[in-house]
Amino acid sequence: MKALAASTVLLALGVLPATAADTKDMKIALSNNFAGNSWRQAMLKSWETVTKRAVADGAVAEAPAFTTSENQATEQAGQIQNMILQGYNAIVIDAASPTALNGAIKQACDAGIVVVTFDGIATEPCAYRIAVDFKKLGDMQIGYFKSRGLKGNLLEIRGLAGVFVDDEIHDGIEAGVKADPDLKIVGSVHGDWTQTVAQKEVAGILPTLPEVVAVATQGGDGFGTAQAFKDAGRKTPVIFLGNREDELSWWKQQKDANGYQTMSASIAPGSSTFAFWVAKKILAGEKLPHDMTLPITVVTQDNLEDQLKHTEKGSVTNVEYKEADVSRILADSAK
Repeated sequence: MKALAASTVLLALGVLPATAADTKDMKIALSNNFAGNSWRQAMLKSWETVTKRAVADGAVAEAPAFTTSENQATEQAGQIQNMILQGYNAIVIDAASPTALNGAIKQACDAGIVVVTFDGIATEPCAYRIAVDFKKLGDMQIGYFKSRGLKGNLLEIRGLAGVFVDDEIHDGIEAGVKADPDLKIVGSVHGDWTQTVAQKEVAGILPTLPEVVAVATQGGDGFGTAQAFKDAGRKTPVIFLGNREDELSWWKQQKDANGYQTMSASIAPGSSTFAFWVAKKILAGEKLPHDMTLPITVVTQDNLEDQLKHTEKGSVTNVEYKEADVSRILADSAK
């Protein structure tokens, strides 16, 4: 009965094909704009693991990944244009900018290529978009601080400037603070979702800040932030974390030593594999919605130890998706 109900929902969404096309000779490429942190490395590893198996099983002919040097939208646009010339049937993109790639994406769509953006999504209407509710991810941090009864000054650590994810999380944090007069943003730096960058930037701004009670982050920056406070001899605030192994290990150490409490949340790096299966399904003739939302992966005080058991050193808590997960998640989100 549950399967029948899910099928009914999917039919209403228009995501079940009349006849499935054979995709075994089709090619799907990944265009990635940045690889300089553990989340991106885990994302690329997940893509390789899942697509290698898919190629071996005859689901598609090939699925290589390509990464630009340093979040350069012009370079990524050129990369996408090369993929068009190379005859890929679908291109999966983690975009350097929500708008700067729109011209190249439109060229791909006009050439009959399926374009799926995830994590860093693009606004070009022909592209499919897969993300978590990043505004919610920002707002939930303020909600958590409020649930802890925190009042006072807040430091915000942002991600890569100009990227959709950074803008959306920032908007969520600002909205949450606006609704909570007990918290005030007194400083903001870009940590680029990278521990070393965050540590340097926080160390630079700390001498100018009053006492900080909480730090809102975007992932990959929590541990570096904690180190900057420690090096400055400042009291460690409540730092919202982003599911990286170094962050969770630090949290566990502090929890065991002094009962430190916080929360951690992020989009799973395996979202790239969800995007792969979406592209494959569209190539097979299925009609999927252009906007899809993945659940946020949350780590709490209660499940921290269990999550650490499943997180490799230097990596991040992750979910790698199977093809069947696409229909399941779409059905769940439609309920």
